[in-house]
Amino acid sequence: MSRVQLALNVSDLDAAVAFYSKLFDTEPAKRRPGYANFAIADPPLKLVLIESAGTPGTLNHLGVEVASPDEVEASTQRLVEAGLAAAPETAIECCYAEQDKVWVDDPDGAPWEIYTVLANSEVPPSGLRTVSLCGPGTCGSGV
Repeated sequence: MSRVQLALNVSDLDAAVAFYSKLFDTEPAKRRPGYANFAIADPPLKLVLIESAGTPGTLNHLGVEVASPDEVEASTQRLVEAGLAAAPETAIECCYAEQDKVWVDDPDGAPWEIYTVLANSEVPPSGLRTVSLCGPGTCGSGV
């Protein structure tokens, strides 16, 4: 299972959850203070809402959720072989989950992560990460 992730900065989490619940006809899969995510089946989308993380209504980051750490590792190898600057992170706690992931930035600086969720946790989002801010082996926490 793979699905695209879209993480948005929002000013009012309750209003955003109400709107996206109606838009996608589903309730959040996870809700914590300042954070909510939706696991939408149709279209396959992981929608993440992060309150007060940046300018409301703007992109926080993009991602692709994959099913296993092996898929993250294979993606990391593929990205490096393709000549992209990749920033892998393993067993990172963020966004109320423990995750393995790899970050790359598009040519305009939009951060993309390919990640898998290993377990739930109580660690909230910690802000926007990009390859330029955290090269391989230098990140203490991710988004």
